[in-house]
Amino acid sequence: MRRKTDPLPPLSYLHTFEVAARWQSFASASKELGVSESAISRKVRLLESHYGIALFERGHKSVTLTQQGTSLLERIAPAMQTLRDVSESVAGKTAVSEITLAATNSVASLWLIPKMRQFSQANNQLNIMLVASDDDAECLADSVDLSILRGNGKWPEHDATKLFGEIIFPVCAPEFLERNPSLREPVSLLDVPLIEVSSNHSEWMNWNTWLRDHLAHVPELSKRSIFNTYPYAIQAAVEGVGVALGWGHLVDHLLESGQLVRPLGDLHTRTPFGYYLLERTKSGRNAKRDIVTGWLIRESAARNTYAGSPVPG
Repeated sequence: MRRKTDPLPPLSYLHTFEVAARWQSFASASKELGVSESAISRKVRLLESHYGIALFERGHKSVTLTQQGTSLLERIAPAMQTLRDVSESVAGKTAVSEITLAATNSVASLWLIPKMRQFSQANNQLNIMLVASDDDAECLADSVDLSILRGNGKWPEHDATKLFGEIIFPVCAPEFLERNPSLREPVSLLDVPLIEVSSNHSEWMNWNTWLRDHLAHVPELSKRSIFNTYPYAIQAAVEGVGVALGWGHLVDHLLESGQLVRPLGDLHTRTPFGYYLLERTKSGRNAKRDIVTGWLIRESAARNTYAGSPVPG
């Protein structure tokens, strides 16, 4: 008796189709799966041959799901995710996973690193590979799972979750304030050494910009120490070199520990920018990435709020 043909195609065909359909790009699927575009195309064609239907409409340099392709994706995507979850659960009992998290140098050194010990203790089967860079392209590379960047919340092909806003105020060491007891009003900043950050980002706030928000006239600033990265500038403030601009939430732990103080009290400037957690829109679910995402959002929810700010920071 002739055996009836098995309706189930090889799992690798379905897996390849699901990834290509999610991206609607053979090139992106090849990057995610680590195989050539021709291999992606071949397996998709074999799946189309198996079912006797067209799953993609192929253009010159693009592919688009057909109605039948869309229907198949909707049906198999939950099953594929279940298989991923089961595999991660089984592998997680013995293997250590890694998530790549990219962030600006300031966020990495001042906000993330102070929190990572507690995360590592609670998630000993999950390592975070931290990439610190002020190059947005590097932070958004294909090899990066999650990114934290400063901006307006709009990045192409990424979902953005706001972690905290941008509130900026003067900070200095307690000993520096003791040596300069008259440092109580914005105009008094003109008489003390200021710590500046050299930045190629035109929207990055510097002392001239901050002072213009609080003084009618800002003369040329001569007493300045200039650093090429923000973490060095903050370390200089901790060491008593002068007064730096403190970014709320990035310097919270230093204020709480007493290493820095706010000489002008609650006086601050708020900008329209913020710091956002970015995830590729079509990246699909990933249980390990969800753990890191949940941790970062909880840390954001536990952040301080600043007196006198009309909008929570």
